[in-house]
Amino acid sequence: MCSWLKKSASSMRLLGFIVPLMVVFGLVVLLGPSSSNWPFVSNYYPWTWSSVSNYNLHGSAAPPLDIDVREAEPSVENKKDGSIITTDASNFAPPPNATKVLPSTPRINGRFSNLQILEAKLQRVRAAIRGAQNGNGISDPDYIPTGSIYWNPSAFHRSYLEMEKQFKVFVYEEGEQPIFHNGPCGRIYAIEGNFIYKLEISKFRTRNPKKAHVYFLPFSVAYIVRFIYDRNLHNHWLPMKQIIKDYVDLVAGKYPYWNRSLGSDHFMLSCHDWGPRLSKSRPELFKNSIRALCNANTSEGFQPSKDVSIPEIKMPRRHTKGLIGDPSSSKRPILAFFAGGLHGPIRPILLEHWENKDPDVQVHKYVPEGVSYSAMMTKSKYCICPSGYEVASPRIVESLYTGCVPVLIKDHYVPPFSDVLNWKSFSVEIPVQEIPNLKKILLGISTRQYIRMQRRGATVRRHFEVNLPPKRYDVFHMILHSIWLRRLNLRLHGVEDS
Repeated sequence: MCSWLKKSASSMRLLGFIVPLMVVFGLVVLLGPSSSNWPFVSNYYPWTWSSVSNYNLHGSAAPPLDIDVREAEPSVENKKDGSIITTDASNFAPPPNATKVLPSTPRINGRFSNLQILEAKLQRVRAAIRGAQNGNGISDPDYIPTGSIYWNPSAFHRSYLEMEKQFKVFVYEEGEQPIFHNGPCGRIYAIEGNFIYKLEISKFRTRNPKKAHVYFLPFSVAYIVRFIYDRNLHNHWLPMKQIIKDYVDLVAGKYPYWNRSLGSDHFMLSCHDWGPRLSKSRPELFKNSIRALCNANTSEGFQPSKDVSIPEIKMPRRHTKGLIGDPSSSKRPILAFFAGGLHGPIRPILLEHWENKDPDVQVHKYVPEGVSYSAMMTKSKYCICPSGYEVASPRIVESLYTGCVPVLIKDHYVPPFSDVLNWKSFSVEIPVQEIPNLKKILLGISTRQYIRMQRRGATVRRHFEVNLPPKRYDVFHMILHSIWLRRLNLRLHGVEDS
């Protein structure tokens, strides 16, 4: 735990027949097929999502355009000695372009299940957000999203407000600290512990799993690595993967929700570089579940349609006090700045071309003696954010904190909250092959455009700030909102509550 956070008979018979009939009709309308072009399409997301993902027990459904939905073999459950044994589906080879099919159940229940009611409410939410695309005129005492930093500010605003009213997360209570219900609250992986703690005491948590929209697996990858990893083992991955597999097996055997959706309405969160690899501990966790990751690398299996990119935020003192400040553009004499270790494939190229070669482009392997790293960022117009071993870097958020326009030099990276935020409006993206032309590209940006980007960065910064207690629209709420969007893009029906 973060230590710093702590009428007549005949008439009644007729009425008894009509009312259920009307309810059935209403639910059929709500749960039935709707227009495939719901709000979060290409004018809102950078990726075109043409429909909600339909997970239908009794028939196939067309997947969204950019989601490679493949058939997930239902887990085989055999009861033996009173326990549930789940078979390993890792070697299952699905046919190409097949749709996902959930496990069937022979039981037919005359009443509406909690899941059916929940899905009906989510369908109304989708309709409400669709209607807000062209402006909703809703007042907000704290903040009203506007401007080009958002793909669709009105849709985002309505979606966020609906999340605040309705979104419920069930946190599995199984597991003991330090690996479960715990995580680092300081330094580079601080987002893990901060999110776990804040979620467990937030209004979004429900103790009733039947009322939940999603289910959280509360393990910390950073602490799995810290306490389980043994570099002397021949296969040091095995014990770490076994921890996660055993936990999923435990909750899958104790509760019906994992097997009900093959993990599609479950999520994990990790800022550690090994998060994506450890998520392969269970095939369904990697392929189906929502993975909130700092290391959002599409070349390593990150799927923007179902996974969530979260920011890496370095918190040396377990808070952000003193890290935020933005001197005006007129007080920034340095064109561009970078200082960092020489690791990964991109940084050597950057240093080869620019290290100590131009006073306008301050590129260093180490910060010069007597010079403050944060001071250099506050004196620079642009802050260079290249990938290291992995694509994630705390420099992006550090740039926003200090009013420096981020320059992203990364391959296969999905920036945080890019389902909502238009990164091109407040950052610069430079391909790796254009590193030799770095200065030319930055000088080609007009002063007017630079000032616009810097001001937009100051506006968007609220979405990356860590607050205690959390504040509306801050990084905790933005992570939840991204997970909320993935749940809105998922429809579960044709299954029964247990």
